[in-house]
Amino acid sequence: MDPIQMVDLKKQYKFIKDEVALAMQEVMDTSAFINGPMVQAFQKDLEHYLNVKHVIPCANGTDALQIALMGLKLAPGDEVITADFTFAATVEVISLLKLKPVLVDVDMHTFNIDPKAIEKAITPRTKAIIPVHLFGQAAAMEEILDLAKKHNLFVIEDNAQGIGADYTFSNGSKAKTGTLGHVSATSFFPSKNLGAYGDGGAIFTNDDDLAHFIRGIVNHGMYKRYYHDVVGVNSRLDALQAAVLKVKLHYLDFYNERRKEAALRYTKLLNGHPKIVTPFRVGDCNSHVYHQYTLRILEENRDGLAQALNAKKIPYAIYYPVPLHQQKAYVDPKLDTLTFPVTNQLVNEVISLPMHSELSVDQIEYICYELLDFLDKS
Repeated sequence: MDPIQMVDLKKQYKFIKDEVALAMQEVMDTSAFINGPMVQAFQKDLEHYLNVKHVIPCANGTDALQIALMGLKLAPGDEVITADFTFAATVEVISLLKLKPVLVDVDMHTFNIDPKAIEKAITPRTKAIIPVHLFGQAAAMEEILDLAKKHNLFVIEDNAQGIGADYTFSNGSKAKTGTLGHVSATSFFPSKNLGAYGDGGAIFTNDDDLAHFIRGIVNHGMYKRYYHDVVGVNSRLDALQAAVLKVKLHYLDFYNERRKEAALRYTKLLNGHPKIVTPFRVGDCNSHVYHQYTLRILEENRDGLAQALNAKKIPYAIYYPVPLHQQKAYVDPKLDTLTFPVTNQLVNEVISLPMHSELSVDQIEYICYELLDFLDKS
């Protein structure tokens, strides 16, 4: 059995290296490294895949979130509601733009933002909601969109972990995550389901005017060279990363299917154990692309399990050990920690197992054997 990796990018690369080499050589031959034909080609391919009108590539996922918010022209002090249980980038960009982050609790089953908590947090200063498709599972977008429409709010999807997932509405219609809100952001960090070989990101929207405004923002506020019509930033996806992503986009559904197969195998082996809660999935398999396979370990066994896995050279991760409302950068004395009972419980229970498209059956069986052996003895 090969050594187990949390994400095995080396093995994934070996399968596509000839295609990647050809695509990167094309960039080298044209020497169009910034906003060249390869970036435009990847943009068009991704628009087609997502069935969205506009993809605006940028330098990374955090920039994508910040620029998406900048595009909405919110005023300092405006409130933006988002989940307490997520990576800091989601709230980081809100604070950088001098907006007010309003953190709310998440759903115990999906780990995604709780629409009921959103509704309770809405005030006259609320202008936007940022749902996160955490760990690859689509958030409760129909309820969130209904709330946004009722209160005249923007919805910015944080799709950094969910690219390729489908959301199914109550009427049976489907759409890709990242195409449901007013605007969305994604990351192409190497470990993502669609990952570059460096940093990268993109913004998606179906709003023509918003797309035009954002295209200026990412390029120093320019629509014509040296004419700065809006205040912008320098955030562009370089052509070499676009070349990698263009190749890998053709494999994204395959990668996601392999992740789902791995998740189903994990769940089959682990489901039913009294100390384990396996990942909950809303609807069919396409609603979750398993960026992470995240368990809840009950009876205060999580940290002991982590040590046991480490001793067996089985990688794991804890996303996220400290909730945002307790982080030094974002602590708010007005916040009552009792407002976040689900998040406070999850940070002590969650553990993510190796998850990628190259996981083998014997690796999954070994991981599950060692995990169950520890829990049965503890």
